[in-house]
Amino acid sequence: MMQGKVALEEHVVLPTLSAPGAVGSAAGAFEADYFADVRRRLTDASLRLEDMDRFGIETMVLSLSQPGVQGMAEPAQAVESARRLNDDLAEIVARHPRRFEGFAALPMQDPAAAGDELARAVTQLGFKGALVNGFSNLGNAETVQYLDEPAVWEFWERAAALEVPVYLHPRDPLITQRRIYEGYPALVGSAWGFGVETATHALRLIMSGLFDRFPGLTIVLGHLGEGLPFLLPRVEHRLRHVPQDLRGRQASPMMSYLRRNFFITTSGAFRTAALLDTLLEVGADRVLFSVDYPYENMQEQSEWFDGLPVSDGDLQKMGRDNARRLLRLD
Repeated sequence: MMQGKVALEEHVVLPTLSAPGAVGSAAGAFEADYFADVRRRLTDASLRLEDMDRFGIETMVLSLSQPGVQGMAEPAQAVESARRLNDDLAEIVARHPRRFEGFAALPMQDPAAAGDELARAVTQLGFKGALVNGFSNLGNAETVQYLDEPAVWEFWERAAALEVPVYLHPRDPLITQRRIYEGYPALVGSAWGFGVETATHALRLIMSGLFDRFPGLTIVLGHLGEGLPFLLPRVEHRLRHVPQDLRGRQASPMMSYLRRNFFITTSGAFRTAALLDTLLEVGADRVLFSVDYPYENMQEQSEWFDGLPVSDGDLQKMGRDNARRLLRLD
């Protein structure tokens, strides 16, 4: 077993945020005992620490389960809630120093306030960056804002200056965009819809020219990059036949941004062939171990990772060293 692993996509639900929605709209597709166990482990730090000790995980970066603050339609509520939730998370982290770190929840409905809250969370609370659950609602359930849109760029300027990563985490697609899932509701959430939603969101970030303006920005994607290491070469290949004004404002090949501006975690994905493809596409320096706890099992994820057919050096990079460098862990 590899010791000292660092895990980055590890979720909590805090008392000051009601639990509905935290486990995803497709929860009914899971067996009741699984769902009950997930709810228990979202709030029980002792169970989390026991499993960490059993499976060689030294540090977990905790973040609010989806949709979190992104699901709050009123900007003022999102701003106030994010501050309170980050204070609550900081108390949990402080009770277990060196075992837990934090990713801030951010009120992206108000980009200026989100930048202020990120700065406060990093400089005052000691958080290592932020986790944003996809698009943010604005005013109602079907009016939303994506992270590449012009209003959000003032936030990205603050994030670039702070030099901390932003984890782009999935959430369920909009209700009005679920026609294709009718009759198969279990596909809406983590089984499929999460990946489609988040991979498309990442493409929007690349094609907007965001990383040309802020080349130092770092985005983290879970679930082995939501399929992008495999799919993005095809996207790039086909876009060469599309008029320039329709294929985005990025200045460099799309794969170059995936290799330069993104880190990819193993959260919830334990397929060796897919991991090896990811390594071929982006290299071991851009891959990070994660579990997706408590939706995934620490034992299953850790035993798979520890047995990967890669060199000891690459396993150490992915399991520990890359994360410690990215998060500036002591």
